[in-house]
Amino acid sequence: MSVTDLQSQLNDLLKQLSPERLRVLADFAAYLANAESESATQELLEIPGLLERVKQNHATPKNQYTSWRNLRSDV
Repeated sequence: MSVTDLQSQLNDLLKQLSPERLRVLADFAAYLANAESESATQELLEIPGLLERVKQNHATPKNQYTSWRNLRSDV
């Protein structure tokens, strides 16, 4: 079943739910989204040296940056 089919099925089912059940579903959807986000964050944190590189890049003065347009004029 495609994502579009699943979304359509979900929309049809949502119309049948009471406001109380919609709140429960919204809470559950928020929980699932948060769990997925946490999983992705954990995956990124497991990349060796990534956090240090991000901190180093964050500390780099902007005048030391090079515009990507200057690097890739064909983009």
